[in-house]
Formats: sequence, C-alpha cells, structure tokens
Amino acid sequence: MTTSSSTDFEPNVAEFVEEAFERCGLELRTGYDLKTAKRSINLMLAEWANRGLNQWTVDQATQTVTEGQTDYALNANVIDILDCSIRRNTNGTDLDLQMSRISRSEYLNIPTKSTKARPSQFFFNKLNTPVLKIWPAPENSTDVIVFNKLVRMDDADKPTNTMDMPFRFYPCFAAGLAYYIAIKKAPERVVMLKQMYEEEFQRAADQDEDRASFRIAPYKPGL
Repeated sequence: MTTSSSTDFEPNVAEFVEEAFERCGLELRTGYDLKTAKRSINLMLAEWANRGLNQWTVDQATQTVTEGQTDYALNANVIDILDCSIRRNTNGTDLDLQMSRISRSEYLNIPTKSTKARPSQFFFNKLNTPVLKIWPAPENSTDVIVFNKLVRMDDADKPTNTMDMPFRFYPCFAAGLAYYIAIKKAPERVVMLKQMYEEEFQRAADQDEDRASFRIAPYKPGL
C-alpha cells in the first residue's frame, strides 16, 4: 500500500464554507451566501477568543521602559497578557524577574503610583486600544518588559485565504461554521450541529493545553 507522503491539507475559506453548507443540507450558490458565511466566521473567531486560551495565538513581545512612565499602549489586536517579567541586564547578563498581575481595583488603590523602583506588578487595561500598566514606575530607561500576549486570529477576508489555525482545529472550525450557518438557513439542524461543534471544540481545546507537569499534594502540618 502506498501513502500520499503529503501533509499539506489546508482548506481555504471557500472550501470551509462549502463544507459547512453541505453539513446544513444546502449548496453554496450566490455571492451573498459566501458573504454571510464570512461574517459568521469572523463572529465565531471572536467567540473563540472569549472561550479562552488558544496556544497558537500566543506571542512573546518586549517593551523597553521609560523612566517614570507607567502606561504602555499595545496593539489593538492584543486580547490579554498571560504573564510578564522585567528584564534587567546586570554585568552583561540578562536577568528576568517575575512580575505579579494585579486587578483594576488593586491598581487603583496603590497610593503613590509615581514611586520609582524596579517594576514588580502589572495591570492589563482591556480598552479598545489596550494599555499595560506597571508599578512601581521604572527607575531607568534600560529595563525591558517581556510578556506573553494573547492576540486575535486573522479575519476571513478573501475566499482564497487560508485560516490562521493549526490543522487539529479544522474539524472544530468546520463544525462551528456549520452551526452558525444553520442558525440562519437550516434551523432544523441547529441542535445537532451545535452538539457536534461543542464536542469538536472540546477535543481540540484538550489537545491544545499546556503539557507541563502539575501535581497537587495535600498539606501536612509540621512538614
């Protein structure tokens, strides 16, 4: 038996839309069908961002601080900051020191936000143009903030575009798009397609989890 020796299956937007329409018992016939499907895709991607962490949408970024400046505007595509550290070069060696995340209320209750020292805390302000706030205010202009940011996936614009996701999410994407289209065009299949979508998403999300070891042990007094 001869296999294909190929692993380049990568449907474009139009092919995903065709698959979704077929699952709804429909055929893609008009330009408006494609337009409404692309709109559903982009709404579904926004829903995915609300569902939580997608590993392939995590980027590491850096920001050199400015002495005394506590607020740093980020790109509008940043959804969240997962973790953050301050990098300081000491005798030619970079030392990364962890920063703790604090809430909006905790940041508000800091009495003197202009205090200068090595930054040790951060607050992510989820505005339309998000802002990373740090405290204490930097005592120099040489330290560097290093952070992992969760960013938006690329929109579905042209039918020939491919989607910004790993292949393991293809079944989930097709199932989700079929469900979204069924809401508008095949309501009799909504319940079935929603169930399929949720099952596919759970399988994909489980595979996308961090595999780092994690162990919980009971507390034993005196140890």
